[in-house]
Amino acid sequence: MNDQINGLFSSYDMNGLKLRNRVVMAPMTRNFSPKGVLKDYAPTYYSLRAKGGVGLILTEGVEVSHRAASGYPNVPNLETDAAKFMWEKVINEVHANNSAIFCQLWHVGGIRKPGMPPFPEVPGFTPSGYVVPGKKVAHEMTNDEIQELIEVYARDAKICEELGFDGVEIHGAHGYLIDQFFWDKINLRSDEYGGSLENRSRFAAEIIESSKQITSDTFKVGIRISQWKQQDYEAKITSDAKELDQFFNILKIAGADFIHCSNRRFWEGEFNSKGINLAGVAKNATDLPTISVGSVGLDKDFIKLYSGDHQTQTADLSILHEKLNKSEFDLIAVGRALLSDPNWANKVQDGREDEIIPFDKSFVENYI
Repeated sequence: MNDQINGLFSSYDMNGLKLRNRVVMAPMTRNFSPKGVLKDYAPTYYSLRAKGGVGLILTEGVEVSHRAASGYPNVPNLETDAAKFMWEKVINEVHANNSAIFCQLWHVGGIRKPGMPPFPEVPGFTPSGYVVPGKKVAHEMTNDEIQELIEVYARDAKICEELGFDGVEIHGAHGYLIDQFFWDKINLRSDEYGGSLENRSRFAAEIIESSKQITSDTFKVGIRISQWKQQDYEAKITSDAKELDQFFNILKIAGADFIHCSNRRFWEGEFNSKGINLAGVAKNATDLPTISVGSVGLDKDFIKLYSGDHQTQTADLSILHEKLNKSEFDLIAVGRALLSDPNWANKVQDGREDEIIPFDKSFVENYI
């Protein structure tokens, strides 16, 4: 228990934002927002996790206000008064339960399929027209369209601040739009947004810079990144340690307040199995606040969910406590375990891990 108090359940100051512990609710797409508007029970859904002991909540992905942002049905946005009203209710409920909340801003890029509402004629936007290497299937963005999207992200960040969010997380992971710029196998541009790692990172850096410029000093703007892509789980932004440090420092120089590093399994090292993970690399390179994530508290990674092997058991947390106590990273995001049990954090803190409700796919299908 002392290890938990010193690590997982110790308070954390994210450059002025006081968090009661190191537990973060990971962003998880729910597809329960017809016409971009959260349903009435969303405030309860989020507040239950805050009441259950989570220090910081990252919302499900929220589409940025752009005609090509949408790639999945019933994803929330910020575009209407009704959508904004529901987000305000969520924020108020979360704050009333002593947690902070960031909005994850999301553009799917080339993952968008033809015919997707609300603008079925709009194609998927990509840096070079590719979603996977070798076959050009989507729209190659012009420089003007890149500048437009940078402004869209910044305006939405400002809307989030006005609604009462404590910050935003720019979704730059998992093979979506921003990550498509990072990935040299599909970003084949010859202008300042393609080629070198610095150029491929420019789009993300300018989104962060522009968002910071029009929001207050206390409002947090961070980014989520991953090496793996949903198009290719073995893909990487770079395998070179020096280049990876350079990449993280580009994001820091742009003004990122935190870096959220997505692993499929948080306990796996970036360069060797027993070494520090991707969030640890980011922290060592930048000294920024870092969030790690990946199958926390579960005995199977999320890939099994999509192959029909969805039954899980609660997993031992000793490795997590060890990594936090060594300050390998600062915060840990928990996903599926919080879908099945909103009280996961309180149960872990109280030594009641045997009472945690195991995850299965029924918790994806229901919004509780």
